[in-house]
Amino acid sequence: MTENLTIPIHETFQKTIQGEGYWAGTPVDFIRLAGCPVGCHYCDTGYADGGVGLPRQLSTFDELINELFSPRVVISGGEPFIHKQLPTLVKRIEATGRKVSIETSGCYWQDISSNIWITLSPKQHISPKYPVVPEMWKRASEIKLVIETGKELEFYSKILLANNNIPVYLQPEWYSRNLTLPLVLELLQEYPYYRLSVQLHKYLGLQ
Repeated sequence: MTENLTIPIHETFQKTIQGEGYWAGTPVDFIRLAGCPVGCHYCDTGYADGGVGLPRQLSTFDELINELFSPRVVISGGEPFIHKQLPTLVKRIEATGRKVSIETSGCYWQDISSNIWITLSPKQHISPKYPVVPEMWKRASEIKLVIETGKELEFYSKILLANNNIPVYLQPEWYSRNLTLPLVLELLQEYPYYRLSVQLHKYLGLQ
């Protein structure tokens, strides 16, 4: 009999689309895990101050899996890799025949199924206490840089060059998008081998 583990959840939503990066426009369900220590000031999930007062409830793996509809499941946060139950949850979802993506800042690591698509969005330039662990640079399927000032590319230039086989997406910071979108378009002229990620779901008014 399979053990029915629990994990803290911020929220879930189904029958939506992935709005960012390589899989933008594809149908997905989202599982947002609760908790993140990194403290990005522009966090759109509310963890800029550690998540004080944010929704948090324990859900069983069975409850989460019974909610699923789409062929791909995105596990985000918060920071998914802080939860020791993550690899087991991934295996349980894979057992249903679904593909799994995980979105992470990369500052924590656990051994995870080799089939998982990992979106690495490093935040070391914002929170130096939370650098990307070496295993995550090796394991990332794509790199998503949220662009706020344009200096992010300079900060990560050496490591991006050393991992030039991984596709890189430049994503304008949403709350200042009137400034950051033109900035990203300029950066793409300088770095034409990178790609634009525009948070399609927000433009469409979707979760």
